[in-house]
Amino acid sequence: MIVSDTIWTPDLSSAGKSKYKALAQAIRDAIMSGELSAGQQLPPMRELGYRIGLTPGTVARAYAILTEEGRLEAQVGRGTFVAGKIVRPPVNPDSLIYHVDEGFADFRSSRVPDVGQGRIIDDALIELGQSHCRRHINYPTAQTDYGAREAVAGWIDAIRVGYVTADDVVLGNGAQNCCVLALQAVLHGAAPVILTEELSYPGVRHAGQLLRAKVVGVAMDDEGIIPEALEAAYRNHGGQVLLTAAEVHSPTTIKTTLVRKQALAKLAEKLDIMVIEDDCHTPLATEVPSYRVLTGGNAYYISSLTKTVSGALRFGYMVGPQGQQDNLRQVAQSSFYGVSQPITDLCEGLIRSGAAHQIRKDVFAATAQRVRLAVNALGAWDIRWREDAPFIWLQMPTGWRASSFSMACEKQGIKVRPSDEFALSDAKTPNAVRLALNTCVDEQVFRDALAKMNLLLANPARLIDG
Repeated sequence: MIVSDTIWTPDLSSAGKSKYKALAQAIRDAIMSGELSAGQQLPPMRELGYRIGLTPGTVARAYAILTEEGRLEAQVGRGTFVAGKIVRPPVNPDSLIYHVDEGFADFRSSRVPDVGQGRIIDDALIELGQSHCRRHINYPTAQTDYGAREAVAGWIDAIRVGYVTADDVVLGNGAQNCCVLALQAVLHGAAPVILTEELSYPGVRHAGQLLRAKVVGVAMDDEGIIPEALEAAYRNHGGQVLLTAAEVHSPTTIKTTLVRKQALAKLAEKLDIMVIEDDCHTPLATEVPSYRVLTGGNAYYISSLTKTVSGALRFGYMVGPQGQQDNLRQVAQSSFYGVSQPITDLCEGLIRSGAAHQIRKDVFAATAQRVRLAVNALGAWDIRWREDAPFIWLQMPTGWRASSFSMACEKQGIKVRPSDEFALSDAKTPNAVRLALNTCVDEQVFRDALAKMNLLLANPARLIDG
């Protein structure tokens, strides 16, 4: 039994860099040998970490792996215990989508604020149904979705992507789906490699796993991906594609500068790396063009209506390299034949009527208001923020680790997302958390949660481990 007064201590002397993996394996071995039995409690993360020379975050990562495997179970307010039996996890235990209780202070998932778009979409559906302009019976084709692609071509900011026609646009079921399709079009060989930011939205890892590709993180600074780090990663691991969120990086909110983008575009051309730019958060305006513009058309640009209009609209779009539209459209067709025609007709109508533009404007206004509230409440701390980004990046003050702060917040009825969840395997993890600001629908719940977090940050001694 691993508790405070036990002499059990795993030997991690030969663990190398992956200490959390070694600790996880040591606990597995102890469970298999009977040294740890069902129902026995593991020590608090800080205590075990102190004993074996690891950070609480490293211990937390090992515990999380074993919890996902069903070998351990975490009980809120009590601690972590050896599970009674192994419960096989689902294929992707770290789900990208999960239910959010709107009365709970959940700052984990970035959602679209409610600005009345639900009723607008309902009315648009009724209008579409009554128009009888189409017979929604047969498979979608390049002809039936042409109007939606034409609307998207007008929707995309010309400064951002350049001149685009309907023939340049390929539709998908959201930005994540479009990223997977673009990767399928680019990746080849037995051991493909995806290069991306060292901290990345978990969907990047999911895409890599789905395509059996190795995902390699590249170091960043305040201007974006560091060119020298990209070249070093390519030399060490290879790489056919750079998948990047250059406009609004999640979780840090960093925007890659024009000078940095130009340097990276030139380097990608030199190394023969295809750039896929995921611009799912798409600010209203930008002065920095996309990689597709900077590379003379030899890059992918991807976005959607999901983050700026409605999460219910799984409607994404991509503009591929010049001359590759037919190939990309064939990849999409091979995957799902085509985006549902009622959805393409609905989204076309929302864009052409101006409703989508107004919704997007209202969404950004609501997001900016939430950002201002958060900055006013947490401005004494080291935070990175932008009014056009729906989250802030909070660096932990002295006395806090991201993992322990997350646990302390949960005891206060608040959920936050520690940096570990954005880190690629074996990557250096900053001591920070991301706070998504549009998840708490009730403003009073939102304000109260910010006040509680501010109090916690000011009083690290209030942490009670376990």
